[in-house]
Amino acid sequence: MTPRVREILSWYGSDSPGTLSNIARLLNHGRIGGSGKMVILPVDQGFEHGPARSFAKNPDGYDPAYHIQLAIESGCNAYAAPLGAIEACVRDFAGEIPLILKINNSDVLYSPKSPASALTSSVDDALRLGCAAIGFTIYPGSNQRKEMYEEISFAASQAKKAGLVVVMWSYPRGEQLSKEGETAMDVVAYAAHIAAQLGAHVIKVKPPTAALEQEAARKIYESQGIKVTQLSDRIRHVVQSSFAGKRIVIFSGGEAKATEDILKEVRELALGGGFGSIMGRNAFQRPKKEAIQLLHQVQDLFTGQAR
Repeated sequence: MTPRVREILSWYGSDSPGTLSNIARLLNHGRIGGSGKMVILPVDQGFEHGPARSFAKNPDGYDPAYHIQLAIESGCNAYAAPLGAIEACVRDFAGEIPLILKINNSDVLYSPKSPASALTSSVDDALRLGCAAIGFTIYPGSNQRKEMYEEISFAASQAKKAGLVVVMWSYPRGEQLSKEGETAMDVVAYAAHIAAQLGAHVIKVKPPTAALEQEAARKIYESQGIKVTQLSDRIRHVVQSSFAGKRIVIFSGGEAKATEDILKEVRELALGGGFGSIMGRNAFQRPKKEAIQLLHQVQDLFTGQAR
C-alpha cells in the first residue's frame, strides 16, 4: 500500500477493517491505483435521463456489458450503476473491477420542483453482487430532504456494518434555489459538507461556478476574501469544506462536451486538489477507442503525468 493511500485511510478512523479494505480497493485499483486519485465510470443515466438520450450517440451502450468492459479496459478505479445493469453482467466480470451499486434513482417522466429519488435496491443487494460500495443521491434544498437524509443515514449505517463504502452524490435542487444556484460556489461547498456530515466516505458534487446564491453566505465570502474567480480556487474551497480535505471529493463530468473543454476543466480540478472525476456521458457516448483515450488523459492529469 502506498503512503498516500495509507494516509487517506487514516481519515476514516471509526470505520471497520472491512470498510477500510473496500476504500483501499477503490483507491488501489486500475491504471492510477495507489495515487490517491480515482476516476470512476458511472452509468445510471439510462435510468435518470432515458435510454435514447443516454445511449443513442453510441448504440453499443444499450448493452450493460459494454460499460463494465469500458471501465475495465480504460483502467478506471470503479464502475457504478443501478441494480439491473450490474445484475445483467456481474457474473461475467466478477472480481475484475470494484462495483458501486447505486441504491436510489429517479427518472424524468415526472419532474417535481423539489426532487427525491426512490430506493431501488439495498445493502443486501450490494453484498449479494460483491460490490465494494453503495451509491446514493441526495438533493440538499429539496423539500423532501428530511426523508432523503433519513434514508441515507439508515443505509449508510447498514453499509458500514457490512463493511461497504458509502459514495454520496450531493446535488442541490429545490424550489428555493435558482437554476444558477444549483452550482453556485456557496451551495456546492455546503452540499459537499452536508454529505460529509451524513457519513459519506466519497462525495460527488458538480464543479461549482463563481456565483454566490445565498446573501448571508455572500457576505462571508466577500469579507473573508474567499477566492471564487478561478475554478481551481473553487475546487480547493469545496475540498476544504469537506472536513479540511479529509474526505474524498470527486467531481461529475456533467453533460457531453468537447474533449478540449473536458481536459481544460480536469486540469483545474486537479490543480484545486480534487481527488478525481466520475465521468459518464463524456466517456461512454464516444466510440470505445476514443473513450479509453479520454479516460487515460483524465487519469494522467489527476496524477500529474500530463498537463
